[in-house]
Amino acid sequence: MTALKIPNRTARQLWLATNGLAQSPTGPLDLGALIQDLGFVQLDTIQVVSRAHHHILWSRNQTYREPMLNRNLAQDRGVFEHFTHDASVLPMAFLPMWQRQFRRMRDKVSRSSWYGKHLADDHLDHIRRRISEEGPLSTHDFDSKIEGAREMWKRPPHKIGLDYLWYAGELATCHRDGFTKYYDLAERVFPEDLRSQDVPDQEQIDWLCNAALDRIAVGTQGEIRKFWDATEVSEVADWAERSASSLVPVQIESADGGWTTALAAPDIEERLAGLTPPTSRLRILNPFDPAIRDRVRLKRLFGFDYTVEMFVPAAKRVWGYYVYPLLEADRFVGRIEAKADRKQDRLTVQNVWWEPGVRVTAQRQAKLESELARLARLADVSEIVWQVPAR
Repeated sequence: MTALKIPNRTARQLWLATNGLAQSPTGPLDLGALIQDLGFVQLDTIQVVSRAHHHILWSRNQTYREPMLNRNLAQDRGVFEHFTHDASVLPMAFLPMWQRQFRRMRDKVSRSSWYGKHLADDHLDHIRRRISEEGPLSTHDFDSKIEGAREMWKRPPHKIGLDYLWYAGELATCHRDGFTKYYDLAERVFPEDLRSQDVPDQEQIDWLCNAALDRIAVGTQGEIRKFWDATEVSEVADWAERSASSLVPVQIESADGGWTTALAAPDIEERLAGLTPPTSRLRILNPFDPAIRDRVRLKRLFGFDYTVEMFVPAAKRVWGYYVYPLLEADRFVGRIEAKADRKQDRLTVQNVWWEPGVRVTAQRQAKLESELARLARLADVSEIVWQVPAR
C-alpha cells in the first residue's frame, strides 16, 4: 500500500484536533468523556499556578475547576489512579484492560533493589491489616523512618510498602485531601464487575495499542508504545504485524521539511477530511500537557524546542523553573513564566519570551492578557501583576 502523505500544516492541525486543542475550550463540560478522549491525565505535585492535571483539563474546557477531579475519583468512581509513563488518572472503564499493567509494575518494583528489602511479607501484611481494619489511610498515618543517610528520593519503609501494593493493584487511591493520597483496599474502590473481569493478555495488548493509536491518530511504533508505557517493544511490533491489514501507512512532513514514516488509525482519511482550522485563541499550556509531552515529536511537528527545566540547577536554566508554552492557532508562538500566590490573591507574570519571527502586536498582547485572566480564575486569584513590561 502506498503511504498517505500528510503535509506539515495538516499534521499540526490533526495533532491539535486529536489532543482536544483545536476548538475553543468552552461549552458544557463532560469530565468523564474528556478524560476518556485523552486516555489518561498525568498527575504532578508541583503547583506554580495550578497542578498539571487540573491545568490539562482546564485547557480543554475552561469551565473546569480544581475540586471536580477529586469528586470524580472519590465520589463518582469515574477514574482510578495508576502508572502510565507517570502517575496518572485513567477512566474506571479501562480497569479490565489494566490488569497486566498492575502485574508489570508489581514485578518491576519487586525486582528493584531500592524497594526489595522493604517488601517482606510481614511488613506488607501489617499495611494491609491496618487499612482493612481502620479504613483509608495516608502515608501520614504511618511512622516508620528512613534508614541510613537521607538521600534524594529515599522513602521510609511504609511509603515503599504502600507504593508497592498500589503498583500491584492491591491498594487503590480512595480520595485525596489536597494532594495527599489516601489508600484503601482495591476491592473497596474498584467496582466488582470491572475488577473481576479476566481479559487475556493478548487482548489487553491489542486494546492498548489500538487505543493509543486512536488517541494520537498517527505515530511510529515507538510513539504508540510510549503513549501508555504499558507494553514492550516486541509486543507492539507483533501487534503491528498482525494488524497490518487495518493500519494505514503514512508519511508525515516535519517542520523542517523532512518526512517520518508512521502508522495511522484506520479512519485517518475521514479525520483529515473533517479537519477545520484551529481556534485562533492564544492558550497557555501546561509543561506536562499530552500534546507536548513528547518533546521530540513536538519539535518535529512544530519546530518548537521546549525543555522542562524545573530539575535543572538554576544557574544552568535557559528559560526558568516552570515555563509554560504559548499556543496560538497551530503555532507555538512563545513561552511564559508565571506564578500564582493564592494567599496574596495574585498571579505574577515573571517573564515572556516570543519565538523568533513572532510580532508582538496589540491584538496578540490582548489575547495573552485575556488568557492570563482566565488562568487566574482557575487559580482562584483576582490580580495580575507584571514583573516585566507587558509587550
